[in-house]
Amino acid sequence: MKQFFKMFFASMLAMIVTGVILVALVIGLIMAAMSGADSSDSRVEVAEKSILLLDLDKRYHEQGEKNSFAAFSDENAYQAGVYDATNAIKHAKTDDKIQGIYIKLTPSANGWATMQQLRTAIVDFKTSKKFVYAYGENISQGAYYLASAADSIYLNPVGDIELKGMATVLPFFKGTLDKLEIQPEIFYAGKFKSATEPFRAYEMSPENRQQITEFQADFWNEFLRAASEHTKADAATIHQWAATGAIQFPQDALSHKLVDGLLYWDQVEKIIKTKAGTKEKEEIKYVDIDNYAEHVRGKRKIKDERIAVLFAEGNIIDGGETDMYQVASKEMREQIRKIAKNDKVKAVVLRVNSPGGSALASEVILRELELLQQKKPLVVSMGDLAASGGYYIACKADSIFAMPNTITGSIGVFGMMFNMENMLKNKLGVTFDEVKNTPYGDFPTATRALTADESARMQRSVDNIYTIFKSRVAKGRKMTVENVDSIAQGRVWTGSDALRIGLVDAIGGLDRAIASAARLAKIDDYQVSTYPEPADKFENMFRKFKGSSVSAELVKAAMEEEMGEDYQYYKQVKALRSMNGKALMAMPFSLTVK
Repeated sequence: MKQFFKMFFASMLAMIVTGVILVALVIGLIMAAMSGADSSDSRVEVAEKSILLLDLDKRYHEQGEKNSFAAFSDENAYQAGVYDATNAIKHAKTDDKIQGIYIKLTPSANGWATMQQLRTAIVDFKTSKKFVYAYGENISQGAYYLASAADSIYLNPVGDIELKGMATVLPFFKGTLDKLEIQPEIFYAGKFKSATEPFRAYEMSPENRQQITEFQADFWNEFLRAASEHTKADAATIHQWAATGAIQFPQDALSHKLVDGLLYWDQVEKIIKTKAGTKEKEEIKYVDIDNYAEHVRGKRKIKDERIAVLFAEGNIIDGGETDMYQVASKEMREQIRKIAKNDKVKAVVLRVNSPGGSALASEVILRELELLQQKKPLVVSMGDLAASGGYYIACKADSIFAMPNTITGSIGVFGMMFNMENMLKNKLGVTFDEVKNTPYGDFPTATRALTADESARMQRSVDNIYTIFKSRVAKGRKMTVENVDSIAQGRVWTGSDALRIGLVDAIGGLDRAIASAARLAKIDDYQVSTYPEPADKFENMFRKFKGSSVSAELVKAAMEEEMGEDYQYYKQVKALRSMNGKALMAMPFSLTVK
């Protein structure tokens, strides 16, 4: 009876939670319909003497997102993406209502190339002679990199600031697999193809350590250059400060001129008021980047000739989307064909921010892009990542642009299978027997070790796709296959290195790629249209529930909230099932430079 009541109340709770979510979704739909009925009513108005607020606590994805639930929370109705944010800063440069920019400095989850694009936009904004101030209580290295473009940087008198150098930490699961008695069977092409290392080794290979050391050095040099511009100290001196741990307390940052003052927020606001001409008793009129981006979007003029920007952010997967920020072959094919049929679109910019994924999905997407390219110029703009499968879908474009801190290349292929026979037998007592009428009847399988012939078969498959990968790059980049092979091998490159070895054509952000596409299309007066249309949060919620129960999604959300950054390791282990037997073009796991 006790067990019955447990099940009863658990079921009741699940029904109540589901009901609340469904009601919220219906209200969201109604609000979306109401806001869509007259978009002019929802436009953001910008007051005179406004200050544009750029909050680094926000994660800037490539594309913006609508939020029909904004009426029930303190969130904005539109959340700006990277393109929106940089475009808004560009617009603010000539907007008489914007007096200057305030950058709120917090530890930021944004990638280095994203921060580089935002910093470039800030540097350009400063040519207007408007002010840029930055303030933080806890300033990370990434935040400081962006803040270095400001006129003045202020730190809380008892706050924290980082100047410590960089580190790349990779998790390795070989010991976990050993304990579980799971035997990985791994096949790869390219001596630098390190995506499989977490499952076949306990530490980095010399090749992987070499490539990480080199691109980390590029990132650090870019940081030092930016810090040098603000402090007026040379790069070697700033490096020495980091190496010796010289910057420990706020006073250290001030004495070394990393910051321009140790002030509390009310003191910084007084400076902003004075600069903006705001009276002492008046409130400063902040307009955050989300609202201002929506304001700028509302002011766009409809034009007959258009440049399409197609966003490809996330892992490349087969079939349809199952979660947010995925490059799914089904949806990408639909969007590409939609753009191809639109006669108003004269050129296309593919914006790639992807570590790669499925080799088959990458080929499907590349084929659609080739068909599109027969009708219209195609230019690629790379974000934080455009590697492995992310580079594969980019390699045949008419022009490729990357940021100096973009991670790209990783031209290589791998496949993995996991033999769970010993784990199931020794841990759970499960054994298997079978009847098959051909030698390959049960292939691929996770219930026994591969035979020598099956292993050779897997390696031939990986080698074949690697050969195809190199041939695609050779044709797209007008190189010989031998030349491609010398810079491939699964090796990761920064955007700066990629320019030197011919994998990209120029350094620049999305704005430069759009300008290049316009030149190729021979048009001057055009409108930029983004594809797909910005999704709404409730649509993304529906997508997450697709093929999954509400209770399962709630459990995942709770785990992610509780585990924080460590949740990524759980996801990586869980992803083992989807890798089994598939040929993949993907980056190493958790390749994050801090």
